[in-house]
Amino acid sequence: MREFAKDPEALVHPQTVIEHFGTWNAAKRAAGLFPRRFLTRDELLEQLRALGAELGRTPTARDLAARRRSLPSASLYAHTFGSLGDALREAGFEVLQGEERLERAVAQGSALARELGRLPRMADWAEARRTDPALLSEWQVYRMLDVPRGAWTAFQFLVRERLHAEGVSVLPDGSLDGGD
Repeated sequence: MREFAKDPEALVHPQTVIEHFGTWNAAKRAAGLFPRRFLTRDELLEQLRALGAELGRTPTARDLAARRRSLPSASLYAHTFGSLGDALREAGFEVLQGEERLERAVAQGSALARELGRLPRMADWAEARRTDPALLSEWQVYRMLDVPRGAWTAFQFLVRERLHAEGVSVLPDGSLDGGD
């Protein structure tokens, strides 16, 4: 409402809108907008599903923050559902945790290594994610491994082990010998 009042192109005062519609939130609903503070659980889930459809992937807290003027905050989802992850699961999205998440990253790393013909570097992962937003970010992968130093090297080791299990030899320089 404060933003509306400060907008030089607004032709009426917010109080006029409230008098006409009864409440500011009723006016927002009439305009096809969702009031952020008083959404029902179903309305919150509907917004997550719509955002997921728009993005073509599971929404993140960063996606919500980028749309903070039109969508509820991640903290509202956490307050309502216990966590954003719980809200996403209830909305029907796949939300991996712990070992499942690491397993997915290693499988994606193996596939990327086959494309590259070598073990992926962090920069390779970042580049691949630009074209495939289903990949975790390189920093999510990096932070997934709880090692004091060399997290990406540890990840490459796990990818190397996966490739060996898949029958692909990895040479000492990280290039693949016998990949697809």
